[in-house]
Amino acid sequence: MIEFRLNNKKISTSKPSGSLLLDFIRQEERLMGTKIGCREGDCGACTVLIGELKDGQMKYQQVPSCLTPIGNLSGKQVVTIEGLNMEKLSPVQHHFVEESGTQCGFCTPGFVVGLTQHCLSEQPANYDKAIASISGNICRCTGYKSIERATKKVNDALSEKDTNKTIEWLVDHDFIPAYFNDVPKELKILASQVKTKRVGLFVGGGTDLYVQRHESLVKQNLDFSVNYPALRFIKIADSQCKIGGGSTVTDLLESKPFTSLFPQLVKHLKLVSSAMIRNVSTLAGNFVNASPIGDMTAFFLALDAKITLTEEAKSRTIYLKDFYKGYKDLDKTAGEIITEVIFNIPFGKFNFEKVSKRTHLDIASVNSAVSFELIDNIFTKVHLSAGGIGPIPTYLHNTCKYLNGKALSAKTIMSANEVMQAEISPISDVRGSVEYKRLLLRQLFFGHFIELFPEMITLDKLVSTY
Repeated sequence: MIEFRLNNKKISTSKPSGSLLLDFIRQEERLMGTKIGCREGDCGACTVLIGELKDGQMKYQQVPSCLTPIGNLSGKQVVTIEGLNMEKLSPVQHHFVEESGTQCGFCTPGFVVGLTQHCLSEQPANYDKAIASISGNICRCTGYKSIERATKKVNDALSEKDTNKTIEWLVDHDFIPAYFNDVPKELKILASQVKTKRVGLFVGGGTDLYVQRHESLVKQNLDFSVNYPALRFIKIADSQCKIGGGSTVTDLLESKPFTSLFPQLVKHLKLVSSAMIRNVSTLAGNFVNASPIGDMTAFFLALDAKITLTEEAKSRTIYLKDFYKGYKDLDKTAGEIITEVIFNIPFGKFNFEKVSKRTHLDIASVNSAVSFELIDNIFTKVHLSAGGIGPIPTYLHNTCKYLNGKALSAKTIMSANEVMQAEISPISDVRGSVEYKRLLLRQLFFGHFIELFPEMITLDKLVSTY
């Protein structure tokens, strides 16, 4: 039995844990405000909020209900557009009407829910973050400018929000219904009844798996890493960073210790999907999915990360670069799960680059990451990764070996590119021809050093060495 709160109502259901929230909302509860759009987490029409108690405080995140299994909801609250309705329009709803932020209306519930999540944040009002909160929502009617105007007015209305009593302040100012004040008490009761029991296939965020295997997964009782707090942690100690395999991309972004290691983390991870997907996609899921263009896989390959694989009481640790034996062929038994990701610190310089058909909200055509130390202008401890240029996420052994011990210069980088081009073997597919992918990787490789050493390495200097 799965029990959670749906808006202000307690839900108890015996449906398979793999069933999707979108279908449950519409078919079982007949709440039609949550729309069926792409069913791939791309459009945002099905956006809902998931609220859970953390350290005694409610934390709300937006998720795509089309990829959210109900097994992830035990002891939590789900908020749909209907759960935000009151006798009068909330400021979010009012400003959308006032600024003509809705036309056909199909996408509007997702925008309103996403922007309400921004209101529920315990951070001070910030326009860029308000826009980011609806970055995963697509509208085909308005041209977005009216939505941007509405978003600005909503954000302005939050200027005096009491971040120490966020929910109480939002209720008092009619942003959300009064029942939100009672949710923590209700979830405490539910939390005491939640029992975690290992059943069936173990799934991370499922954001790719549900797109690939929807028909079979929705009929199964599955096990989800989100239900195991021991798999969600970030620890930095003894010159190592350790991350639980069930940690999400958002967990990385919200960890001050982790972000202190990567000053450009927000810029880098903004290239990874949308806020909604980042809220639920896990590191272990990204690694095990084994996509040749997995963004987080490329990121951690360049950190020379290790992973710990665990089955019952038995564990082993291997390098992530040794995890991939062939296309979708892993050094992993059926019962093993990734419980931990480990990399050494400090790691010197780091950069991540990605090219896709759209700058944001898209999968990579080619991606790459690099880390290295520079001692007296000499490369050492070089680790370079690339995705989209072979059947597996690729650690570029030969190119790393070539760079180690060389002096940083445009000539060295150009020569390293020749080694790299000999090392890769891309194929032509829907994302580009062989020649195109080789060109993209070359440009991303150049981009690492132009980004990290803008005064020393420029495109003009690189080109002039031809």
